[in-house]
Amino acid sequence: MTKPGITKNAVCIRNLFIACIVLLFAHTTQAQDYAVGADLSFLKQAEDSGFEFKENGKAQPGLQIFKNHGYNWIRLRLFHTPTQLPNNLEYTIALAKDAKKLGYKFLLDYHYSDTWADPGKQFIPKAWEGKSHAELEATVFEYTRETMIAFRDSGVFPDMVQVGNEISHGMLWPDGKLPENWDNFAELVQAGINGVYASCGNNPCPQIMIHIDKGGDKDFTKYFYDKINSYGIKFDVIGQSYYPWWHGSLLDLRACLNFAADEYKKDIILVEAAYNWTPTEYKEKDPPFAETPEGQKEFWDECNRIVMGINNNRGIGIFWWEPAVARHGSRSFFDENGNVLPVINVFDKFTRY
Repeated sequence: MTKPGITKNAVCIRNLFIACIVLLFAHTTQAQDYAVGADLSFLKQAEDSGFEFKENGKAQPGLQIFKNHGYNWIRLRLFHTPTQLPNNLEYTIALAKDAKKLGYKFLLDYHYSDTWADPGKQFIPKAWEGKSHAELEATVFEYTRETMIAFRDSGVFPDMVQVGNEISHGMLWPDGKLPENWDNFAELVQAGINGVYASCGNNPCPQIMIHIDKGGDKDFTKYFYDKINSYGIKFDVIGQSYYPWWHGSLLDLRACLNFAADEYKKDIILVEAAYNWTPTEYKEKDPPFAETPEGQKEFWDECNRIVMGINNNRGIGIFWWEPAVARHGSRSFFDENGNVLPVINVFDKFTRY
């Protein structure tokens, strides 16, 4: 009932005002939570070797350059016992400390391997070779728990954790290879998740991401996450990779991500994407964007538009894969002289005021 002295119009205006405040608060919260990220796992190695990252010809710490342009998350991979790559536990903790000092949030990417783990290879760590499935399951739990505790005790407890990298075809082959060993694979994933939770202590537990490499493939995405859900595996975030020369058009990406948001009611991060600023992948066919510095920037801008537009605000972030390396790389954010390219400016319009 309307109180005496207050008209129905006044009540409507008041309710509309309250609704606007709620929407404004929700929008602000969403903006603060949106992950503007990059996998910077090679950045420390580059700077330790003497490589200088520059903006307008002036050398600056690489992490600072990204921070100055709105980047607020860092993704770091962890290998078990790498022999040719730097990304062991000590190195990763050191880089995470540098990032945390600048206010970055931290996504940890477990490869469960001594080297690259991806859809074409998931090599078991040498230290784990010969173990039975039950032994592997226990080892994944203990290794995950112990390394997470090491991050926690170092003051760089991750905010989010990937249990495996691009695990479309399983992990820890042959034991957890898909499609033939779904039962084993599900138990290995659950063991990793349990290891994360066992490490939390008095800290809030990180969010759990399950990451595949099918950003433009709606049918495979449905197959994979339907199977994951059939095993009762609980996780928080769907992670997808998207490289257009492998994964389809931007329309394919949009359709796949919107489908996943509607079907699974989970937040989504485009956790790997990249494009070339020199001719690389499209030398013999027409590219969706010119392989130039400006085309690279346009690609990143369009990917972000798609993620920000995912149904029901389920798109919560986007990460570039390896923009800061010590060598000349066509997917890097830096040219052959170390100067940052125009792609660095994509998020300025969203984060500066």
